[in-house]
Amino acid sequence: MKGVTFLKDQKTNKQILQIDVKEMAKNPSKFEDLMDVIIAEVRKEEKKVSWETAKKQLKKAGKL
Repeated sequence: MKGVTFLKDQKTNKQILQIDVKEMAKNPSKFEDLMDVIIAEVRKEEKKVSWETAKKQLKKAGKL
């Protein structure tokens, strides 16, 4: 993807995502898609909550 570069630290093998903000500003929907993928990857190990439980929590918080 134009405007996105992956860097790898050879010593620790950590990967770094470098984003060219000016390039991403030219196509905001691609940037939003990229951020969705990153967030999903970060959260994939989080505890899952059923839809029914989530609805109850949102109603209790007054958000639904």
